[in-house]
Amino acid sequence: MAPRILLARHGQTEWSLLGRHTGRTDIPLLEEGRRGAKLLGERLQRAPWSGLEGVEIRTSPLIRASETCALAGFAERAQTWDPLMEWDYGAYEGLTPAEIQELQPGWLLWSDGAPDGETLADVSARADEVVEWARSADRDVLVFAHGHILRSIGARWLGEHISFGARIRLDPTSLSVLGWAYGEPAIERWNDTGHQEG
Repeated sequence: MAPRILLARHGQTEWSLLGRHTGRTDIPLLEEGRRGAKLLGERLQRAPWSGLEGVEIRTSPLIRASETCALAGFAERAQTWDPLMEWDYGAYEGLTPAEIQELQPGWLLWSDGAPDGETLADVSARADEVVEWARSADRDVLVFAHGHILRSIGARWLGEHISFGARIRLDPTSLSVLGWAYGEPAIERWNDTGHQEG
């Protein structure tokens, strides 16, 4: 079996709702985020996932990701792992895109990185570490993490430069699956929030 990686973005927080760049600031989930995490867990207990028996699980240590993991029902099986932490936005931590544009017109995280934070090379190296781990054994993996690091992992899984992450957005409590097609890395499912509808 060729290994796949399932990506679960954490639930809604106050800062994600407001569009603030939330890197290493440890912000808890809103009630909406908790509800979404439970719905995601219920979905992963049903077919075709059926509880993901035999799947190795890791989570970012930041509370919004680890709480999503716990509420989805996977805390006992999950290991915290620092490479899954969100991008360190440095001087732009907590700012909205509009506020950043006032400071640095034309700024784009995916090409400019974060001043006093992580560079594209820094984050790409962490994403590569996650991809290497995911492909290292004959089993699927599930990770609970954050929007920009998960988009970076998606880009690197596909063999693309990290800047490709700008083109593959992720909503809170979404489910994505990276796998294979004809022997090549492929997106099987992306930004799926069907468990939150209805």
